[in-house]
Amino acid sequence: MFDVHIHVVPPNLPGVGSLSPLLREPADIIAAQLRSEMKAAGIEHLFAMGEWNATADDPLGIASTLRIAELVAGLRPIGIMDPTRGHDRDHLRAVEAELKRGRVVALKAYLGYLHFAPSDPGYRPYYDLAGRYKTPVFFHTGDTFSPYAKLKFAQPLGVDEVAVDHPETKFIICHLGNPWTTEAAAVIYKNLNVWTDLSGLVIGDATQFADEEYRDTLSDLGASVRRAFRFAERPTRFLFGTDWPLIPLAPYRQYIASLIPGAFHADVFRSNALQLFRMG
Repeated sequence: MFDVHIHVVPPNLPGVGSLSPLLREPADIIAAQLRSEMKAAGIEHLFAMGEWNATADDPLGIASTLRIAELVAGLRPIGIMDPTRGHDRDHLRAVEAELKRGRVVALKAYLGYLHFAPSDPGYRPYYDLAGRYKTPVFFHTGDTFSPYAKLKFAQPLGVDEVAVDHPETKFIICHLGNPWTTEAAAVIYKNLNVWTDLSGLVIGDATQFADEEYRDTLSDLGASVRRAFRFAERPTRFLFGTDWPLIPLAPYRQYIASLIPGAFHADVFRSNALQLFRMG
């Protein structure tokens, strides 16, 4: 089973803290908690975001994630794209060298948190490299954790333009674009090179799922996910993710399983990721 979207280090984004106090703990503490929850949830493979604006010798911000990956079997890093450096030839050469090494499973753009559209020229060279090295690209879309973010950049319809312009590159809309889930589904339906993950639709602890006051919110979310799943007509384009540690692994897995028809559980929780990330 795959969880394609977690965090093991603070993202280091403008106006964003550590996301969770756990991410400020030493690597061995983070790793121990993650291993425990992986076992409880039956998850064998996880992909973790790196950090933005890392040092020059860490062009994709994965050094800290790699240190934790040494302690957690099945954990692989996702590199972070920086549109302010997309015209820096030395930086792009360093990014390409990292892609050649094969240590990153994907790249990510933090739309909204960084005030650049997916089609910004600063991102385009990364897409070309990603297509050349068959490395999928994640986009943060939807709601954000920062009052300094600009939501117009995090709208999932922006992914349509780059999906058309870069047909050899595979793109992933994070968080099903929530609250723009129907728009995300439309982009997936139209473009054969677009996927989505189901991470971060709920945040908090396990009590969220038993809270009477939160029941309407869960019901509304469930209806949005089911509608998007039907609208997209592409069950092979949906991926399980959590956004851990913003939500525990096992309860979130159970929640998502309750929203997806049982006939597609194998696709969403495993097979789709195996194919997309070429891990078969």
